[in-house]
Amino acid sequence: MSSEELANHYRRIIVELGEDPDREGLRDTPRRAAKAMQFLNHGYTQSLEEIVNGAVFASDTDEMVLVKDIELYSMCEHHLLPFIGKCHIAYLPSGKVLGLSKFARIVDMYARRMQIQENLTRQIAEAVLRVTEARGVAVVIEASHLCMMMRGVEKQNSSMTSSVMLGAFRENQSTRQEFLTLVSGR
Repeated sequence: MSSEELANHYRRIIVELGEDPDREGLRDTPRRAAKAMQFLNHGYTQSLEEIVNGAVFASDTDEMVLVKDIELYSMCEHHLLPFIGKCHIAYLPSGKVLGLSKFARIVDMYARRMQIQENLTRQIAEAVLRVTEARGVAVVIEASHLCMMMRGVEKQNSSMTSSVMLGAFRENQSTRQEFLTLVSGR
């Protein structure tokens, strides 16, 4: 759908809400909202291969690699309201390591799609596993959901934590515990 078509839909929404889309403050809002929604959902136009772009390197490292506090912004598929948080990713290399910036790019690619946090967590873990062929991957996401904060129950201090453990992180309790301890900062 083109930006212009999307803007026309936003214009209709503004009218249906009882506002005048031609008043000064709203005159360009449909166009801006369309551009914002396209940006917030640009993950649909990306592929894992494209964003990794060959940045997988041979390495003898076989100890845990952890990338913490990757910011994420996503859109709840149920209410089209944002959820905002951070993602922690760990993996146990098996002859390959991934370029550091690629973790953030993987998070962004999947976060920039309408979905729920539980699915986002799994998508990131499976993508890292697929790219690195690691012995294990662990992902934890902590996020605040505006759909819970701004509407419905209106709980301002609530947050959600989701995790996915694959391979050695799922099978080995001490590996899982090491990851969780590092993420929690204790």
